[in-house]
Amino acid sequence: MPRTADDSWDIATSVGATAVMVALARAAETASPDPLIRDEFAEPLVSTPELAAVREQVAAWWSPQPEDGEDTDFTVDSQQMINYQAVRTHFFDDFFAAATASGIRQVVLLAAGLDSRAYRLDWAAGTTVYEIDLPRVLEYKAATLAELGAAPHADRRPVAVDLRHDWPQALRDAGYDVNRPTAWLAEGLLPFLPATAQESMFASIDALSGAGSRVAVEVFGVDDEKREEAQQKWAQLRARRAARGEDTSFNPFDLWFDDEGRPDPVDWFAAQGWAAEAISARDEGARLGRPPESDDRRFLNYFVTAAKP
Repeated sequence: MPRTADDSWDIATSVGATAVMVALARAAETASPDPLIRDEFAEPLVSTPELAAVREQVAAWWSPQPEDGEDTDFTVDSQQMINYQAVRTHFFDDFFAAATASGIRQVVLLAAGLDSRAYRLDWAAGTTVYEIDLPRVLEYKAATLAELGAAPHADRRPVAVDLRHDWPQALRDAGYDVNRPTAWLAEGLLPFLPATAQESMFASIDALSGAGSRVAVEVFGVDDEKREEAQQKWAQLRARRAARGEDTSFNPFDLWFDDEGRPDPVDWFAAQGWAAEAISARDEGARLGRPPESDDRRFLNYFVTAAKP
Protein backbone atom coordinates (compact mmCIF):
# COMPACT_ATOMS: atom_id res chain seq x y z
CA MET A 1 0.00 0.00 0.00
CA PRO A 2 1.17 3.59 -0.59
CA ARG A 3 3.11 5.20 2.22
CA THR A 4 1.66 7.49 4.87
CA ALA A 5 3.42 9.90 7.20
CA ASP A 6 3.37 7.58 10.22
CA ASP A 7 2.99 4.07 8.79
CA SER A 8 4.62 1.01 10.31
CA TRP A 9 5.56 -2.51 9.21
CA ASP A 10 7.12 -5.82 10.13
CA ILE A 11 9.65 -7.84 8.13
CA ALA A 12 6.97 -9.35 5.87
CA THR A 13 5.13 -6.17 4.88
CA SER A 14 5.73 -2.77 3.26
CA VAL A 15 9.34 -1.55 3.55
CA GLY A 16 10.19 -4.64 5.57
CA ALA A 17 9.54 -6.81 2.52
CA THR A 18 12.17 -4.90 0.53
CA ALA A 19 14.77 -6.02 3.10
CA VAL A 20 13.72 -9.58 2.32
CA MET A 21 14.16 -8.97 -1.41
CA VAL A 22 17.67 -7.62 -0.86
CA ALA A 23 18.63 -10.50 1.45
CA LEU A 24 17.36 -12.98 -1.15
CA ALA A 25 19.79 -11.42 -3.62
CA ARG A 26 22.67 -11.68 -1.13
CA ALA A 27 21.75 -15.30 -0.45
CA ALA A 28 21.78 -16.09 -4.18
CA GLU A 29 25.16 -14.40 -4.61
CA THR A 30 26.62 -16.27 -1.64
CA ALA A 31 25.46 -19.59 -3.13
CA SER A 32 26.93 -18.81 -6.58
CA PRO A 33 30.10 -20.56 -7.84
CA ASP A 34 32.33 -17.49 -7.47
CA PRO A 35 30.66 -15.09 -5.02
CA LEU A 36 31.79 -11.49 -4.77
CA ILE A 37 30.51 -11.35 -1.18
CA ARG A 38 29.63 -13.94 1.43
CA ASP A 39 26.63 -13.50 3.69
CA GLU A 40 26.03 -16.88 5.28
CA PHE A 41 23.15 -15.45 7.31
CA ALA A 42 21.11 -14.14 4.37
CA GLU A 43 19.62 -17.51 3.39
CA PRO A 44 18.44 -18.55 6.88
CA LEU A 45 17.09 -15.06 7.54
CA VAL A 46 14.77 -15.27 4.54
CA SER A 47 13.86 -18.98 4.75
CA THR A 48 11.47 -18.86 7.69
CA PRO A 49 7.82 -19.91 7.28
CA GLU A 50 6.54 -16.39 7.99
CA LEU A 51 8.32 -15.11 4.87
CA ALA A 52 6.95 -17.71 2.46
CA ALA A 53 4.48 -15.28 0.88
CA VAL A 54 7.14 -12.60 0.43
CA ARG A 55 9.51 -15.09 -1.22
CA GLU A 56 6.74 -16.11 -3.63
CA GLN A 57 5.98 -12.52 -4.56
CA VAL A 58 9.63 -11.62 -5.09
CA ALA A 59 10.12 -14.73 -7.22
CA ALA A 60 7.21 -13.65 -9.42
CA TRP A 61 8.59 -10.12 -9.65
CA TRP A 62 12.01 -11.46 -10.62
CA SER A 63 10.63 -13.83 -13.24
CA PRO A 64 13.54 -13.98 -15.73
CA GLN A 65 11.47 -15.15 -18.71
CA PRO A 66 8.25 -13.69 -20.14
CA GLU A 67 5.16 -15.75 -19.58
CA ASP A 68 2.09 -16.07 -21.76
CA GLY A 69 3.52 -13.74 -24.36
CA GLU A 70 4.67 -11.04 -21.92
CA ASP A 71 7.15 -8.59 -23.35
CA THR A 72 10.62 -8.95 -21.83
CA ASP A 73 10.46 -5.24 -21.02
CA PHE A 74 7.87 -6.13 -18.40
CA THR A 75 10.04 -8.58 -16.47
CA VAL A 76 12.77 -7.93 -13.94
CA ASP A 77 16.18 -9.52 -14.50
CA SER A 78 16.96 -11.29 -11.25
CA GLN A 79 20.64 -11.73 -12.12
CA GLN A 80 20.99 -8.00 -12.65
CA MET A 81 19.50 -7.47 -9.19
CA ILE A 82 21.84 -10.05 -7.66
CA ASN A 83 24.87 -8.50 -9.35
CA TYR A 84 23.97 -5.03 -8.15
CA GLN A 85 23.40 -6.15 -4.56
CA ALA A 86 26.74 -7.95 -4.61
CA VAL A 87 28.50 -4.79 -5.81
CA ARG A 88 26.83 -2.53 -3.26
CA THR A 89 27.41 -4.97 -0.38
CA HIS A 90 31.08 -5.31 -1.32
CA PHE A 91 31.48 -1.53 -1.49
CA PHE A 92 30.01 -0.91 1.95
CA ASP A 93 31.86 -3.88 3.48
CA ASP A 94 35.08 -2.23 2.27
CA PHE A 95 33.89 1.08 3.74
CA PHE A 96 33.64 -0.51 7.18
CA ALA A 97 36.98 -2.30 6.81
CA ALA A 98 38.65 1.04 6.07
CA ALA A 99 36.83 2.75 8.94
CA THR A 100 37.92 0.04 11.36
CA ALA A 101 41.51 0.26 10.11
CA SER A 102 41.44 4.01 10.82
CA GLY A 103 40.58 3.33 14.46
CA ILE A 104 36.80 3.86 14.42
CA ARG A 105 35.08 1.64 16.97
CA GLN A 106 31.50 2.98 16.82
CA VAL A 107 29.17 2.03 13.98
CA VAL A 108 25.55 2.99 13.21
CA LEU A 109 23.41 1.12 10.67
CA LEU A 110 20.44 3.29 9.74
CA ALA A 111 17.39 1.17 8.82
CA ALA A 112 19.38 -2.01 9.44
CA GLY A 113 16.74 -4.41 8.10
CA LEU A 114 18.30 -7.86 7.58
CA ASP A 115 21.85 -6.50 7.50
CA SER A 116 24.03 -9.13 9.21
CA ARG A 117 27.28 -7.18 9.31
CA ALA A 118 27.37 -7.21 13.12
CA TYR A 119 27.58 -11.01 12.80
CA ARG A 120 29.64 -11.60 9.67
CA LEU A 121 32.33 -8.89 9.54
CA ASP A 122 35.59 -9.10 11.50
CA TRP A 123 35.20 -6.14 13.83
CA ALA A 124 38.11 -4.91 15.93
CA ALA A 125 37.92 -5.50 19.66
CA GLY A 126 35.87 -2.84 21.40
CA THR A 127 33.60 -2.08 18.43
CA THR A 128 29.95 -1.25 19.12
CA VAL A 129 27.41 -1.65 16.30
CA TYR A 130 24.10 0.18 16.73
CA GLU A 131 21.27 -1.09 14.54
CA ILE A 132 18.35 1.31 14.05
CA ASP A 133 15.05 0.00 12.71
CA LEU A 134 11.46 -0.65 13.69
CA PRO A 135 10.96 -2.96 16.69
CA ARG A 136 9.40 -5.90 14.86
CA VAL A 137 12.13 -5.92 12.20
CA LEU A 138 14.93 -5.99 14.79
CA GLU A 139 13.11 -8.60 16.88
CA TYR A 140 12.68 -10.90 13.88
CA LYS A 141 16.36 -10.76 12.94
CA ALA A 142 17.63 -11.25 16.48
CA ALA A 143 15.28 -14.17 17.17
CA THR A 144 16.06 -15.91 13.86
CA LEU A 145 19.83 -15.63 14.30
CA ALA A 146 19.59 -16.69 17.95
CA GLU A 147 17.86 -19.91 16.84
CA LEU A 148 20.89 -20.59 14.63
CA GLY A 149 23.22 -20.07 17.57
CA ALA A 150 24.80 -17.08 15.83
CA ALA A 151 26.59 -14.48 17.92
CA PRO A 152 27.65 -10.99 16.81
CA HIS A 153 31.35 -10.19 16.42
CA ALA A 154 30.85 -6.82 18.08
CA ASP A 155 28.78 -5.28 20.85
CA ARG A 156 25.50 -5.21 18.91
CA ARG A 157 22.92 -2.79 20.27
CA PRO A 158 19.47 -2.68 18.65
CA VAL A 159 17.79 0.74 18.67
CA ALA A 160 14.08 0.24 18.05
CA VAL A 161 12.87 3.54 16.63
CA ASP A 162 11.45 5.01 13.42
CA LEU A 163 13.91 7.28 11.58
CA ARG A 164 11.08 9.78 11.18
CA HIS A 165 10.94 10.12 14.97
CA ASP A 166 13.51 11.16 17.61
CA TRP A 167 16.06 8.49 16.81
CA PRO A 168 19.08 10.57 17.99
CA GLN A 169 17.75 10.45 21.56
CA ALA A 170 17.06 6.73 21.29
CA LEU A 171 20.60 6.23 20.03
CA ARG A 172 22.08 8.16 22.95
CA ASP A 173 19.87 6.21 25.34
CA ALA A 174 21.44 3.02 23.96
CA GLY A 175 24.89 4.26 24.96
CA TYR A 176 26.03 6.13 21.87
CA ASP A 177 28.97 8.47 22.56
CA VAL A 178 28.82 11.72 20.56
CA ASN A 179 32.51 12.41 21.28
CA ARG A 180 33.82 9.30 19.52
CA PRO A 181 34.31 9.00 15.75
CA THR A 182 31.59 6.94 14.09
CA ALA A 183 31.06 5.07 10.83
CA TRP A 184 27.49 5.58 9.57
CA LEU A 185 25.68 3.66 6.84
CA ALA A 186 22.47 4.57 4.99
CA GLU A 187 22.10 1.67 2.54
CA GLY A 188 18.91 1.19 0.54
CA LEU A 189 17.21 3.85 2.62
CA LEU A 190 16.80 7.31 1.09
CA PRO A 191 13.77 6.73 -1.21
CA PHE A 192 11.81 5.34 1.73
CA LEU A 193 12.19 8.58 3.70
CA PRO A 194 10.38 11.85 2.98
CA ALA A 195 12.78 14.53 1.74
CA THR A 196 12.42 16.47 4.99
CA ALA A 197 13.26 13.36 7.02
CA GLN A 198 16.34 12.75 4.88
CA GLU A 199 17.68 16.24 5.47
CA SER A 200 16.89 15.98 9.17
CA MET A 201 18.75 12.65 9.29
CA PHE A 202 21.82 14.17 7.64
CA ALA A 203 21.75 17.07 10.11
CA SER A 204 21.57 14.61 13.01
CA ILE A 205 24.49 12.59 11.63
CA ASP A 206 26.56 15.76 11.45
CA ALA A 207 25.60 16.85 14.97
CA LEU A 208 26.24 13.39 16.47
CA SER A 209 29.57 12.79 14.75
CA GLY A 210 32.88 13.29 16.47
CA ALA A 211 35.98 14.37 14.56
CA GLY A 212 37.18 11.67 12.17
CA SER A 213 33.71 10.21 11.60
CA ARG A 214 32.74 8.74 8.24
CA VAL A 215 29.42 8.22 6.47
CA ALA A 216 28.39 6.11 3.48
CA VAL A 217 25.13 6.59 1.59
CA GLU A 218 23.49 4.81 -1.33
CA VAL A 219 21.73 7.19 -3.71
CA PHE A 220 19.06 5.88 -6.08
CA GLY A 221 19.79 7.42 -9.46
CA VAL A 222 16.42 7.01 -11.18
CA ASP A 223 15.20 10.27 -12.67
CA ASP A 224 11.51 11.16 -12.76
CA GLU A 225 11.06 10.15 -16.40
CA LYS A 226 12.68 6.74 -15.94
CA ARG A 227 10.79 6.14 -12.72
CA GLU A 228 7.45 6.95 -14.35
CA GLU A 229 8.27 4.63 -17.25
CA ALA A 230 9.21 1.83 -14.85
CA GLN A 231 6.02 2.36 -12.85
CA GLN A 232 3.90 2.15 -15.98
CA LYS A 233 5.57 -1.09 -17.05
CA TRP A 234 5.21 -2.54 -13.58
CA ALA A 235 1.51 -1.62 -13.49
CA GLN A 236 0.95 -3.51 -16.74
CA LEU A 237 2.88 -6.52 -15.45
CA ARG A 238 0.86 -6.52 -12.24
CA ALA A 239 -2.39 -6.38 -14.20
CA ARG A 240 -1.39 -9.38 -16.32
CA ARG A 241 -0.34 -11.42 -13.30
CA ALA A 242 -3.39 -10.40 -11.28
CA ALA A 243 -5.57 -11.66 -14.15
CA ARG A 244 -3.88 -15.05 -13.68
CA GLY A 245 -4.74 -14.98 -9.99
CA GLU A 246 -1.18 -14.31 -8.78
CA ASP A 247 -0.46 -12.28 -5.65
CA THR A 248 0.73 -8.84 -6.77
CA SER A 249 0.58 -7.02 -3.44
CA PHE A 250 4.36 -6.53 -3.37
CA ASN A 251 4.93 -3.25 -5.17
CA PRO A 252 8.22 -1.45 -4.38
CA PHE A 253 7.12 1.68 -6.23
CA ASP A 254 4.32 2.25 -3.72
CA LEU A 255 6.92 2.57 -0.96
CA TRP A 256 8.97 5.47 -2.31
CA PHE A 257 8.40 9.05 -1.25
CA ASP A 258 8.52 11.95 -3.69
CA ASP A 259 12.06 13.16 -4.44
CA GLU A 260 11.11 16.84 -4.59
CA GLY A 261 13.38 18.94 -2.37
CA ARG A 262 15.68 16.02 -1.57
CA PRO A 263 19.26 17.24 -0.93
CA ASP A 264 22.17 15.67 -2.79
CA PRO A 265 24.36 13.93 -0.17
CA VAL A 266 27.66 15.05 -1.69
CA ASP A 267 26.60 18.68 -1.76
CA TRP A 268 24.98 18.50 1.67
CA PHE A 269 27.94 16.99 3.52
CA ALA A 270 30.47 19.11 1.64
CA ALA A 271 28.58 22.22 2.74
CA GLN A 272 29.03 21.08 6.36
CA GLY A 273 32.78 20.73 5.92
CA TRP A 274 32.96 16.99 5.27
CA ALA A 275 35.21 15.70 2.47
CA ALA A 276 32.64 13.99 0.23
CA GLU A 277 32.81 12.07 -3.02
CA ALA A 278 30.49 10.00 -5.20
CA ILE A 279 31.29 6.73 -6.93
CA SER A 280 29.11 5.38 -9.74
CA ALA A 281 27.72 1.92 -9.07
CA ARG A 282 28.27 1.20 -12.75
CA ASP A 283 31.98 2.04 -12.46
CA GLU A 284 32.30 0.06 -9.25
CA GLY A 285 30.59 -2.91 -10.88
CA ALA A 286 33.01 -2.75 -13.81
CA ARG A 287 35.97 -2.58 -11.42
CA LEU A 288 34.77 -5.68 -9.61
CA GLY A 289 34.00 -7.62 -12.77
CA ARG A 290 30.25 -7.23 -12.41
CA PRO A 291 29.24 -4.64 -15.01
CA PRO A 292 25.57 -4.23 -15.96
CA GLU A 293 24.48 -6.84 -18.46
CA SER A 294 22.96 -4.25 -20.77
CA ASP A 295 22.59 -0.50 -21.14
CA ASP A 296 18.82 -0.97 -20.97
CA ARG A 297 19.14 -2.23 -17.39
CA ARG A 298 22.25 -0.46 -16.14
CA PHE A 299 23.28 0.45 -12.61
CA LEU A 300 22.03 4.02 -12.18
CA ASN A 301 22.69 4.31 -8.44
CA TYR A 302 25.81 5.75 -6.88
CA PHE A 303 27.58 5.56 -3.56
CA VAL A 304 28.59 8.57 -1.50
CA THR A 305 31.26 8.54 1.18
CA ALA A 306 32.22 11.50 3.36
CA ALA A 307 34.71 12.08 6.16
CA LYS A 308 34.53 14.68 8.91
CA PRO A 309 37.84 16.45 9.63
